[in-house]
Amino acid sequence: MKKDMEKQRKIRAVTGFVLLAVAAVILFILSLASGSSRITADTVFGVLTGRITEQSAHRIIMDIRMPRALSALILGGGLSVSGFLLQSFFRNPIAGPFVLGISSGAKLTVALIMITSLRYGFAMNSWMMIGAAFAGALLCMMTVLLFSGKVRNMAQLVISGVMIGYICSALTDFAVTFADDANIVNLHNWSKGSFFGSRLAGYTCDVCHGLYSVYSYIPSFKTDRCVSAR
Repeated sequence: MKKDMEKQRKIRAVTGFVLLAVAAVILFILSLASGSSRITADTVFGVLTGRITEQSAHRIIMDIRMPRALSALILGGGLSVSGFLLQSFFRNPIAGPFVLGISSGAKLTVALIMITSLRYGFAMNSWMMIGAAFAGALLCMMTVLLFSGKVRNMAQLVISGVMIGYICSALTDFAVTFADDANIVNLHNWSKGSFFGSRLAGYTCDVCHGLYSVYSYIPSFKTDRCVSAR
């Protein structure tokens, strides 16, 4: 009976992954064909296979839409893996970067760095914003881990993460209150997110990071299943 249930579980998991993979491919092709300039699916396949070398269609697909579609695909996969890791680590299905205050911490540090840079007139590139967001997220995550040694159950730990998120959001709003209009607009545009300016150069490194993330969460998944089974 146990073996049959395990077999059915594996079949459902494989079927779900196959359906999701097919849906991802279909949506990826649609993202290459959709936009202000209408391009047919046949033209998309022709450009991808090298059969069509028309300059305008090739440039729109390969230089504009392809980098953005790949960015969305890699980012979506990274977010799903990070959410799964947080839920496995905290043994809570609602744990995530927004619930634990990690996203709010990243936005707080970016807001402070952005306001300071524009006020004192030094340039801030995308790598500085990425570093600031990573530092803020890491700081909030470390704070949550410190709380994990003090609280007795997981519900209290999640509540602590929510409190940290609200504190970071309040500090961000307080900083924005005294910021210039240009700073507020830049922060708002950054917080919404955009794939504008994505380029194919450097995607080898991003794909390697994505594959490493998927590979690294497999032991956590197995450990989580073993703990649940016990």
